[in-house]
Amino acid sequence: MVAAAAAAAAAMGKSRRSSKNSDRLEQEIDEKPAANGDVEEASDRDEESQPSDAASLSEDEGSPGSPVDSEEDNWDVSDDEDHRSGEESDSSEEEVPSRNTIGDVPLEWYKDEEHIGYDVAGRKIKKQARRDRIESFLAGVDDAKNWRKIYDEYNDEEVELTKEEVKIISRMLKGKTPHAGVDPYAPYVDWFVWDDKGHPLSNAPEPKRRFVPSKWEQKKVVQYVRAIRKGLIKFDKPKEEPHVYLLWGDDSSAAENKRHGLSYIPAPKPKLAGHEESYNPSVEYIPTQEEINSYQLMYEEDRPKFIPRRFESLRSVPAYEKALKENFDRCLDLYLCPRTRKKRINIDPESLKPKLPSRKDLRPYPRTCYLEYRGHTGPVKTISIDISGQWMASGSFDGTVRVWEIETSRCLRVWNVGEAIKHISWNPLPELPVLAISAGHDVLILDTGLGNAEEQARINELLHVEESKPEEDGGSTPVVSWVRDEKYDCIRLKHLKAVTTVEWHRKGDYFTTVVPSGDSRAILIHQLSKKHTQNPFKKLHGLPVSAVFHPTRSIFFISTKKNIRVYDLLKQKLVKKLETGVREVSSIAIHPGGDNVIVGSKDGKMCWFDMDLSSKSYKTLKAHPKDITNVAFHRSYPLFASCSDDCTAYVFHGMVYSDLNQNPLIVPLEILRGHTSSDGRGVLDCKFHPRQPWLFTAGADSIIKLYCH
Repeated sequence: MVAAAAAAAAAMGKSRRSSKNSDRLEQEIDEKPAANGDVEEASDRDEESQPSDAASLSEDEGSPGSPVDSEEDNWDVSDDEDHRSGEESDSSEEEVPSRNTIGDVPLEWYKDEEHIGYDVAGRKIKKQARRDRIESFLAGVDDAKNWRKIYDEYNDEEVELTKEEVKIISRMLKGKTPHAGVDPYAPYVDWFVWDDKGHPLSNAPEPKRRFVPSKWEQKKVVQYVRAIRKGLIKFDKPKEEPHVYLLWGDDSSAAENKRHGLSYIPAPKPKLAGHEESYNPSVEYIPTQEEINSYQLMYEEDRPKFIPRRFESLRSVPAYEKALKENFDRCLDLYLCPRTRKKRINIDPESLKPKLPSRKDLRPYPRTCYLEYRGHTGPVKTISIDISGQWMASGSFDGTVRVWEIETSRCLRVWNVGEAIKHISWNPLPELPVLAISAGHDVLILDTGLGNAEEQARINELLHVEESKPEEDGGSTPVVSWVRDEKYDCIRLKHLKAVTTVEWHRKGDYFTTVVPSGDSRAILIHQLSKKHTQNPFKKLHGLPVSAVFHPTRSIFFISTKKNIRVYDLLKQKLVKKLETGVREVSSIAIHPGGDNVIVGSKDGKMCWFDMDLSSKSYKTLKAHPKDITNVAFHRSYPLFASCSDDCTAYVFHGMVYSDLNQNPLIVPLEILRGHTSSDGRGVLDCKFHPRQPWLFTAGADSIIKLYCH
């Protein structure tokens, strides 16, 4: 728009060139005699006329403070005189033609010439002397009207805009009409006279002919059909491209093949015949009988394809016995062998790896084995760490439960339950040091005796059961029975089937048990203070593997063999379903923040889920070659780990950012080895220390190892 406004201003400047030049000369002649007196009076008159000019500009443009308004205050009386002389002049563009008369010839033709064109008399129009940027800048500083000058490239001269032309350009830049007197939103003039007209122009009903097919159109269509059938009317047939192409085309046909958009490569040409293929070659090319016999001892690929022979004349040359076969092979090579130009990109494989931070920057994390806890005679199936970080409980297939002091690896308590221990979990409250143990069909709430006198009194009161209390689920068969076990001074919860996992709620009063069966009593929630059992999940889709509580909210996670179901316990409805895409889920762990979940599978894959992102896994890590037995998050450090039957435990750095736009950072750190395989089983469980960056691993070799940084 600026270029268009400048062009319009240059065109208007051409029409006023002659009158402005004469007025400017008269003004200069008048000012020369009275350089001290008259010019000052003119400047005084300019100051008096400034408010009126500024007011007129503000009314037309409505933009105070613009560059045009600030410069209009400095205009002198000569601008008004130029404007009045331009209005009084009746000249136009047709009467005052352009000074340059070269027509539509491009100006680039005169780029290397000393002139720019020719005037009316045929004389050359000399180019003006070009000033450098410093001279142009100094000239613009000295001349207050320099901002109103536009260079006319066609006539090689500078055109000075008038006040009216500046107003027009200003209005065009603001998106208004060039002239202020034009109203673009004039009211609509209705040409129809509505007075005393109560009805439309015609109220007649629609005629029947508008709804009945026209007979004349039908006759016309029949005529066209007959003319087409007789061949009187012919249509342009589409051009059919030939489906054949020149098989043995030379290089001249490359342009035809390029029209298909493919990079054409000519077919390789066969080797031309040499002296050996001659029917009468020289004696040196003919092999002897010994050489021919030596050819039979060579490999077929090293053997010469053609043995030269000598004939008296061309008529004596027999037909080539392999001519037909070689021609056929040649045709197959030309037809079947792909001759396309493949674009290969040379990429460094190291550049494709993601840029991960150095492991030194991600310390501390467990690296070396510091302690070993020996005492079990069978594979250690499960371990659990006290919330204070001072005690560790372990359960083994030998039927014993042991409590260890972590720093000294000293065994403090041993309970022989009599059945293989499937899972053990420590109460999350530090003032309630009790264990939940799953062994066979029973769950034991066991007092460890590690509390003070006040805590022991509360534990004895909490573990007191007056009588056998079966919990029924609307039917005659009890769901679970709360029984006092005098042998171990604990509570025994008798289930109908074997219990595999036990997990506590963060407040320490509720815990859940999982029975891997397809009935409605697979997932149960128990309340320790009221000795009450609930069965909120009547219908489960698939066999449950484990169930855990959310670390901060009332959300419950149920892991089946194929997916993870997330329930809201307050609203009692399904919130989200996480699709794992693995063969079978083996374990699950929740991030302390609660928005990220890791899932271990029996095909060696570990899936990281971002619950705010999607119901599908954010990352799937192929970590272990064998089954993953357990996964675990650290409570305070950005660490998570997995253990497998391949006798290894993998430690990862998993940083979760508070910024939702930034994805979690997952970096593999260390592979911990040290356990030995027993009956095809390796590391059965792993747990982090609640305060230190330590990792505990329980193996099938009946040893518990502590890895420290």
